[in-house]
Amino acid sequence: MRRHALSVGFIVLAGALAFGQSSTTSSNDLAQDRKDLHQDKRDLNQDRQDRNNDRRDLNQDRSERNTDLRNAANDQKDINRDRRDLNQDRVDRNQDQRDINRDRRDLNQDRGDLARDKQSGDTADARKDRADINKDKRDLHKDRVDRNKDQRDINADKRDLHQDRHDRNANLRNASQKQHDINGDKRDLHKDNRDIHQDKKDIHHDRRDIHQDKHGK
Repeated sequence: MRRHALSVGFIVLAGALAFGQSSTTSSNDLAQDRKDLHQDKRDLNQDRQDRNNDRRDLNQDRSERNTDLRNAANDQKDINRDRRDLNQDRVDRNQDQRDINRDRRDLNQDRGDLARDKQSGDTADARKDRADINKDKRDLHKDRVDRNKDQRDINADKRDLHQDRHDRNANLRNASQKQHDINGDKRDLHKDNRDIHQDKKDIHHDRRDIHQDKHGK
């Protein structure tokens, strides 16, 4: 009987010790799970903030890309206008050169007529030839002025065309770089969404572990 009582006592003591150890372990697990939950919530908030920043970056890059594309389109319009102006100024310059050539022929013709009239002694025709020569000189001067102005316009059109092409190419390069940034922002945003999804899963698991620790399961 005494031996039986001792056996029962040992069993009760062992059970108490085991229960105490289990209770301590459960308490430690619960504290760790709560700590993990708090950390996962911080991670979730940080990932959401990162996602919002990436969305702002994405929207900003898209806006800048679209602006660069619009500028490039406007530059292309300017290029087309510069080409039309350049072609028209070349036509005008060529016409002025033809007028100059005609004026030179007229001037040489009138000088020849004047020399012949002087030899023949025809003073009336000589006076008329001199008047024609003076008129030819004025026409020649005017056509040269017009030709030189057209050439200056051509040079200005070439400079404008070169600048507009440079601006268009720069805007296209910028748009291409912004598209590269947009692709990077999309990848970052996708990663943020994955991280947020994982954080939510971790929080769900932490809450489940806390529930199990509280109920001793």
